[in-house]
Amino acid sequence: MRPTPPILNTLSDPLLLELLLSGKVGVIPTDTVYGLVCRATDQAAVQHLYGLKHREHKPGTVIAADINQLVDLGLKARYLKAVEQFWPNPISIIIPSSELGYLNQGLGSLAVRLPSNQELINLLFSSGPLLTTSANTNGQNPANNMAEAHHYFEDRVDFYVDGGDLSGRQASTVIRIVDDAIEIVRPGAVNIDESGRIIA
Repeated sequence: MRPTPPILNTLSDPLLLELLLSGKVGVIPTDTVYGLVCRATDQAAVQHLYGLKHREHKPGTVIAADINQLVDLGLKARYLKAVEQFWPNPISIIIPSSELGYLNQGLGSLAVRLPSNQELINLLFSSGPLLTTSANTNGQNPANNMAEAHHYFEDRVDFYVDGGDLSGRQASTVIRIVDDAIEIVRPGAVNIDESGRIIA
């Protein structure tokens, strides 16, 4: 029988970093909604995370403290430099990632984001990039609070971090750049026009 997952109260709890570094998967408040997360460099943890979501050919998003972490992960600096003006922001950008099949599920591209939440950035500097996907099961709405997150995952995850009620938050805006134009893949927290201008 699996142990009851701990519920932590802050992203700065040392136990959270310890759990992530040891390959655990859990639920945290991200800069947008609650996310199911694990270290992006840990292939076994990534496989476990995707298994919890029953997701194939629908990869999650990698969040990082800075571009250097994404380059160290294996993403090409030239793609990241071309879009760095959009960050830090709740904007996830799909870029080529042919070398990271375990993360992109063989699609050859991956959404990445540099968040603006300082507590999350501090965690990322210590943990390295995290793979994240919304905290819900397929076809359901993302969890807005701990009760909903626990309803979805119960003791099948290794930890929870309680960030309160996040029902007022939107998921990140997801974009890709096609022939110098912006394609909105998923509308979200930030409005962007086709020229790449952020609309207040």
